[in-house]
Amino acid sequence: MPIKVGLISLGCAKNLVDSEIVLGMLDKADFLITQKIEEADILFLNTCGFILDSKRESIDAIIELAAYKKPLFVIGCLVERYKKELIDNFLMEDITFVSIKEYPQLNEIIMRRLNYEHIPSFNPLVRLLPSNPYCSYLRISEGCSNRCAFCAIPLIRGPFKSRKKEDILLEARWLKAKGIKEITLISQDSSHYGYDLYKDYHLSNLLKDIDKIGFYSIRLLYLYVDAVDMDFIQTTKEIPAVAPYFDLPLQHASNNVLKLMFRHGKARKYKELINTIRKEVPNAIIRSTFIVGFPGETKEDFQTLLDFVKDMRLDHIGVFMYSKEEGTASYKMPHQVLKRTKQSRYNKLMALQQSLVSNINRKHLNEEMEGLIVGYDKASQDYLVRTYFNAPDGIDGNIYLRTTNKHKMGDIVKIQVVDIDFYDLYAVEVN
Repeated sequence: MPIKVGLISLGCAKNLVDSEIVLGMLDKADFLITQKIEEADILFLNTCGFILDSKRESIDAIIELAAYKKPLFVIGCLVERYKKELIDNFLMEDITFVSIKEYPQLNEIIMRRLNYEHIPSFNPLVRLLPSNPYCSYLRISEGCSNRCAFCAIPLIRGPFKSRKKEDILLEARWLKAKGIKEITLISQDSSHYGYDLYKDYHLSNLLKDIDKIGFYSIRLLYLYVDAVDMDFIQTTKEIPAVAPYFDLPLQHASNNVLKLMFRHGKARKYKELINTIRKEVPNAIIRSTFIVGFPGETKEDFQTLLDFVKDMRLDHIGVFMYSKEEGTASYKMPHQVLKRTKQSRYNKLMALQQSLVSNINRKHLNEEMEGLIVGYDKASQDYLVRTYFNAPDGIDGNIYLRTTNKHKMGDIVKIQVVDIDFYDLYAVEVN
């Protein structure tokens, strides 16, 4: 009988890639991957430890899975950050904690725990992709060296380190051979790719080489604003397969708060960059994230942020309440903002964006787009479509397609937007 393996992956897309690699290690005759956790013989939990809410979610998941009394391997960012504390608090023989630094030895740890032989090592080219895959993430670097005052990523994943271009292109070709149509390049700081390894090979060069492999769509996430230059903007404009989608986590728009956050650049530069992108790439989608309630954020600072969002009319935004994380520069900063104030500011900013987004999205009315079928809503009998408008991580609005044609996941369709409902677009198929 094969050993049934269950895995739960929490956190970001980078964690998802790691989870796919773990499942790939066990995708062999003696193991059977199951989505029914209660039926699994061994369990894996890939944790997130970025902010307080994600840490609580990970801890709750450990408790829930430990109750099955089966061999449990807990991996990921929470373990990297708090391995000693986790071992001290979970005194259970069934649980094995494995930090990110130990991934090169993960196969040996599993073999010892299960008394099993011949599990391959942790390798991006043995990832187990979803059945009938059409889209995938491709990690181009690890860690971050920006050292923003609020961020624990450098504590967890270490300093920024680009992957060698040869390794990235090898994995990209492997994904293309597996049938992947849409590829999303991910990194904590994609825009600085290559600066630590090469003199004259950076993100634009990488995009051009990946484009030669022949993907239908290439998308980038997490662009640190100070490295988004005209060369990159022109590359995005010139390569049809590169989605005109600019993910710029600005975090704030008050120069006072940006300075406290140790962020590079000022609000004026942010506005200039956004205006330049829109001038050069008229159909550009611009997404950003903002943090409210950072230590020292005043009413005036928050109003500056509201004014910025109102004036710049960004296509998609994500809003987060500041999370006080030990080990970060902001942890001991004075003038910590009260929780109720953070919640109030979060609500106001989200309400503002909701009041704007219908008019922002109105520019898409009657627009023809091309994209991928990525889901089906049985209740409404609508297909879900992803175009350059929306990223695969779920933060953007949906595109609902009503059509009499039958499609399967990953089909490429041409659509026309006929209606808008706040964040979502509604479309019909164009034959």
